[in-house]
Amino acid sequence: MSLRARIAAPEETSEQNQESRLVAVYRAKLLQEIDLAEMSALAAGERRLRLERVLGHIISREGPVLSTRERASLIRRVVDEALGLGVLEPLLEDASITEIMVNGPDHVYVERNGRVELLPTRFASTEQLMQTIERIVSTVNRRVDESNPMVDARLPSGERVNVIIPPLALTGPTLTIRRFPRSYRLTELIELGTLDEAMLVLLASLVRARFNIIVSGATGSGKTTLLNALSGLIPDHERIITVEDAAELQLQQQHVIRLETRPPNVEGKGQVTVRDLVRNSLRMRPDRIIVGEVRGGETLDMLQAMSTGHDGSLATVHANSAEDAVMRLQTLASMSEVEIPFEALRDQINSAVDVIVQLTRGADGRRRITEIAALSSRGREVFRLATVTWFRAEPLDAERTVRGTFEHYPLPRRVADRLLMAGEAVPAAHGVALSDDHLALREAK
Repeated sequence: MSLRARIAAPEETSEQNQESRLVAVYRAKLLQEIDLAEMSALAAGERRLRLERVLGHIISREGPVLSTRERASLIRRVVDEALGLGVLEPLLEDASITEIMVNGPDHVYVERNGRVELLPTRFASTEQLMQTIERIVSTVNRRVDESNPMVDARLPSGERVNVIIPPLALTGPTLTIRRFPRSYRLTELIELGTLDEAMLVLLASLVRARFNIIVSGATGSGKTTLLNALSGLIPDHERIITVEDAAELQLQQQHVIRLETRPPNVEGKGQVTVRDLVRNSLRMRPDRIIVGEVRGGETLDMLQAMSTGHDGSLATVHANSAEDAVMRLQTLASMSEVEIPFEALRDQINSAVDVIVQLTRGADGRRRITEIAALSSRGREVFRLATVTWFRAEPLDAERTVRGTFEHYPLPRRVADRLLMAGEAVPAAHGVALSDDHLALREAK
């Protein structure tokens, strides 16, 4: 059985242990023969080539006798251990993988095409996993140990990393690496089934007409991807400021200022929060503010910015429906140190938020917009949503594939008038409601 085949068979633990020992032995031999000072002066690509060449000489000189495929696989694993992230290296190079989840040394899961699967890949030991974790967090000048058992950081290459280790993680060191997908245009999202042509026309009109839009959805539903796509509709001459906990947005405009939070240092000082950045962004003469996600008191600052001259701003929020989104905005805004009655917060939301775009990840892993709703309530009225687009899903088939159709409803008169005033035509798929009686209205209690 080839080295690769043996690695791919999780039940053959004795063979795997033997291979891991072989990797450890040749990694030690490799480190003995290289000049670390000379290696550090090389570029990353040259460093890998040099290590592969030196290791090839060692194997030729000392054995073992391997087939061409086995030899290449052994060299790859040893160099990955010495230089990269070991067994994670092939996963990081696989563009189809969007999330890597390591639950202790023996269980490595990945997400592909919206589905989570268990891989035969595993670490040789808990110590090896901890070495990999320490190597990852050291690249961002962080440390992880019993006194600091949780780390949330962004790698220089852009991936979001979360680490939690014992005693907090009872199943062993746990590592989650989230890889951000490339930027998609709305036309590409149509091909993926996220929306249809009529929704593209509507969303483009809303962004150009400077409506304040909240993108809502659960974790992994595609909020950042859609936010990126929507931001591509903003005119190039506008000054855009993005505020994020971990920089994920990839705006293509020229005049973009990207702000990112900073965690506290080892002494617990120096933290810069989303709220600090939102407040500071208001002093930077923004045309539009984009907040990657609101999750606390910064929601109040964002709402105040939206309702005081920064029209056309965008933000995301974790919620399972459009109704949940407006209620969650109210709850998050109340987490500010400023004590404001719920009724006054309702007034803030009614005057600031124009449209909710709800995203859902279906049972088949596909992400799609399931609702676009205009917030039609005003002042301190109970939240009232007017659905303008709805995805009507059919019952799941035997393959658990989600099928359905996008349905489009009339726009509220106020929304249509605002589009016309901004020089945008009312999308043909929607038309204009003659009165509230012609709207798909519902209250969010």
